[in-house]
Amino acid sequence: MNDTTRRSGRLGLGIIGAGRVGPVLGAALAGAGHAIVGISAVSAESRERAQAMLPQAPILEVPTLVERSELVILAVPDRELPGLVGGLAATGTWQPGQLVLHTAPGYGVGVLRPAAESGAIPLAVHPALEFTGTSLDLARLAESWFAVTAPAPVLPIAQALVVEMGGEPVVIAEEDRAAYAEAIATATAFSRSIVEQSTGILAGIGVENPGSFLSSLLRSAVDNALTRAGAPTALDVGDVLGALGDAGRGPAEAPGDGDPGDDGRGWFLRGE
Repeated sequence: MNDTTRRSGRLGLGIIGAGRVGPVLGAALAGAGHAIVGISAVSAESRERAQAMLPQAPILEVPTLVERSELVILAVPDRELPGLVGGLAATGTWQPGQLVLHTAPGYGVGVLRPAAESGAIPLAVHPALEFTGTSLDLARLAESWFAVTAPAPVLPIAQALVVEMGGEPVVIAEEDRAAYAEAIATATAFSRSIVEQSTGILAGIGVENPGSFLSSLLRSAVDNALTRAGAPTALDVGDVLGALGDAGRGPAEAPGDGDPGDDGRGWFLRGE
């Protein structure tokens, strides 16, 4: 870390995973003044996504990316995270004092133990948002909550990074991460299922654009339910439900670029 970076508090940021999440979080932190060291991307689709969201960021190999970064974001699915962290530890790639942040909802910081044993600082941060992988997500981050898990001495660092991205941090205990992930998965899968079923019925009786037909009903129903559940204010869920309403216009897309960080399902349940 050079003197200028140390004085300003800005970090050199490396992103592993060019799915729908990593580039967006990178762009949000770049907007807060952090410097993008680079991003890993394998397929043509992921490279295009990285170029669109982070046009100045070089595409780097993972070991080089980690070696050059002060903050490493691991935006990969739950199933890939342990092997990635352990593999980089086995090759001696993690560095003392380096911040390592993963975005998988099902894990706390325990999965980062191999990095922590090398002196890295472990952070687990999950934004409760369905990502598109486009600049639309940057505005949505400002109305999103982030689950944060970290050792007590460095918890303020994770919280500060969330605030810099425009979100609101909520501390989730290490032992509660599995239950948290289940809640996120249930909410997302149930929402998609209801929209697909309802729009399918309407399409079957000849209603044109059934997603648009149901949009006001769904917005009001979800908004009312969130208010009854204790949301401090009525939340604008129109964008999310509008995306879900696309189910009434045709099959849901599942592009899947084959890179860590994007398993092709199009929603953010396992850190992709």
